[in-house]
Parts: sequence; C-alpha cells; structure tokens
Amino acid sequence: MNKSLLIIKREYLTRVRKKTFIISTILFPLLYLGFIFGTAYVAKKSSKVLKVAIVDSSGVFDRGMIARANMQDSSSVLELATDKRDSLVNHFDKMDYDGYVIIPATAKDSLHDLTMVSDKNHGISSIYGVRNKLNGIWSNINYNKLGISEQQRAAIENSKLELNEKNFNDEKADSGLASGIGYVAGFLIYFILLIYGSQVMMGVMEEKTNRIAEVMVSSIRPFQLMIGKIIGIGLVALTQFLLWIVFAVIIYNITKASGNSNAISAVMGEVDKTLSNINVPFILVCFGFYLLGGFFFYSSLFAAIGSAVNEDMREAQSLSAVNEDMREAQSLSFPITLLVIFSIGLMAPVIADPTGDLAVWASIIPFSSPIIMMARIPFGIPGTVPWWQLGLSMALLIGGFFLTTWFAGKIYRTGILMYGKKPSWKEMMKWAFRK
Repeated sequence: MNKSLLIIKREYLTRVRKKTFIISTILFPLLYLGFIFGTAYVAKKSSKVLKVAIVDSSGVFDRGMIARANMQDSSSVLELATDKRDSLVNHFDKMDYDGYVIIPATAKDSLHDLTMVSDKNHGISSIYGVRNKLNGIWSNINYNKLGISEQQRAAIENSKLELNEKNFNDEKADSGLASGIGYVAGFLIYFILLIYGSQVMMGVMEEKTNRIAEVMVSSIRPFQLMIGKIIGIGLVALTQFLLWIVFAVIIYNITKASGNSNAISAVMGEVDKTLSNINVPFILVCFGFYLLGGFFFYSSLFAAIGSAVNEDMREAQSLSAVNEDMREAQSLSFPITLLVIFSIGLMAPVIADPTGDLAVWASIIPFSSPIIMMARIPFGIPGTVPWWQLGLSMALLIGGFFLTTWFAGKIYRTGILMYGKKPSWKEMMKWAFRK
C-alpha cells in the first residue's frame, strides 16, 4: 500500500508543479468564457442588416407604417420602392438593395405567402428578421381594417399567455437553466475525460519507452503501478476542478462587492436569483463523483492501451519511430474515444427529453453515465431523476470501474514489459483472459 501511495504522490506532485498545469488552470476558464462571449459578439457584429425593397402592387402598405417598423426593429431596413417591378428587376444590380419583396394586388383581400428575391442566399436569422417585420406591418394593416384602436391592440398583445413549468417534486426545477447547466457539465466532463485519459496513456508510454517501468515493476506489482498512476492523475484533475470553483467564487464575490453601478447590481441580482433556483452544492458533489468515476472508468483503459504500444527500443530515438507509436496509440484508443464521443452525441436528445427511455438507460450504463447523468441531474431530483436511478447509476459506475480496472490490469501486466511487437485488440483480449 505504501508503494502505491508513493506512486500516487509522485504522479500528483510531478504534474501539479508543471507550468502547463498552472497555465491551463488559469487560462481554461478565461478561454471558455472568451469563446462563449466572443462567439456571441462576433455573431452580433457579423450579422448583416438587410435592406429590402417593398414593391407594393396592392397599395395597402404605406411609408409611415414601414418607417415606424424600421424604428422599432433595426435588424433589417424595409423601403417602399418607387420603381415598378420590371424596372427593379432589370436594374437590381445597380441599386443598393439586398433583395425585394413583391406585394401582389390581391393583398387587398388576403395575403399569406411572400417571396424575397435576391442575387444571393442570406442567413436564416436575417430572413427571419425581415419576415417578422413584415408580419408586424401586416398585423397593423389588418387592425386598421377592423377598426381596432392602439389601446385595443396593446391589450391584445399583452393578453398573450406565458407557460412556465413547475415540478411538484422539485420546486426549484427550471428547464431553461437546467439545459444550460447540463450542457456545460456534460462538455466539461467530456473534455476532462479525453484530456486526462490521454495523459494517462502518454505517461505509461513514456515510462515504457524510457525503461522506467522495468525498474519500477521490479519492486512493485504492475497493477499497483497502474492504479497509482490513474489515481495520481485523477487527483490532478480534481485539484484543477476545485481551483476553478475557487476562482469562480472569488470572481463572483469581487464583482458583487464592487457592483457600484446600477447595471452591475442588476446583473448580480439576476445571478443570485438564478443560483437560488438550483441546488448548487448537490450538483457540485454529483459533478465531482461523475468526473472521478468517469475518469477512473476510462483512464484504466487508456493505461492498458499505453502499455500495449510497442516499439523497438533501438529505434526509440528516431522521429519516425515516435510518430509510428503515436499512430499506433491513436488507432488502439479510437474505440475508447468513440464511446466518449458517442456519449456527448446523446446529450442533445437527452436534454430535450430528460425522462425518456434513451435518457434513463444512457444515464445508467457506465460508459455514458458520467456525461448523460450530469445532463439530467439539473432538471431535478427526485422529479426528473428518481433516487433509485441515481443510486443505480453510481453503483454501476463504481462496478464498471472495478471491471475495467481488472480488465486493463491484465493487459497492463503483460504489455508493460513487451517490446517490438504491435498487438491488436484481439491479442490484448487474449492477455486479459489469460489465467
């Protein structure tokens, strides 16, 4: 046991003292936030304001209505064209329009479908903006026909019903908020599984290449060496996660304390309101469990792959040999990586229907439960996720870890001291079930 603790200590201290760990711990949250807000900013800046000519053959559209619509919504600009249709079509390339819409003469009686004609395809959001503005103008025209006053229009608009969902098993459940938390938690576990799982594989390959493993297995069993490496790197991942939580709390408190302006106070008020609607401690505990459980489940398999990658040590220093090893490692680890990718692919339909059969089974099966169960938990327990499902999922994940560890340990025991032969999955299965 003391030898395993030494391996854990060595793996942990070696990695947390590296500059890459410190830099990634600080930069990842900043890059993640920058990606989210940067994408939204670029999308907003790059969205084009379409200028569309309205060719009205019915005479029901007037400049005043269009001008008011443009003032209320700046996502597009509508302009009542003075040119006839044929003239506009023939000289369109010389005009400052992105497209034109023909209002038929029959619009005096009814109007259903319109077509915007342009010389190129525009984004769907831009088209929706033009459509919504035309719908608003057409509604006002119909209100005028029916003699409905401005006050009556406002009353009609304000009488629209809002439907909010309330779970009587979990009064704090909020579908929109739960979806956002589910996506963030799922993607974080996805990235951590792949990044740190690959670190386990690369660490085993490095020790094997440098003959360190041969020295270590002379005084410690290969299984203890593998478990020590997995737990050590797992603690590194947990440390990084806890540091991210600390940074988030510090930034939150600093922002809240310095919120002198009304805008900042309003934003922080919304954040407090949002946090009050979720069980933050419970979600964090579950996240930590599924993060470590998923890591231990997959990293043992990555360790087995790392031990099975072989090279002729006489050629270990050549660049071609190193590249060949990397290709071999990627080839052998692809089925494992595919399971993680498959799990993240299931997340969208699960969040759309968190109580469906797909969501239930995918959150219980060990290979997908770390990502899928964390996508379901924010929707509420025991309302959306019954306690028995959560307990069964956790129990099977723990059992799955022991099973994959046993399986990987059998491969690791044989592969860590084998050189010069490139095994296949078929050969590794023989190692695993060899007595």
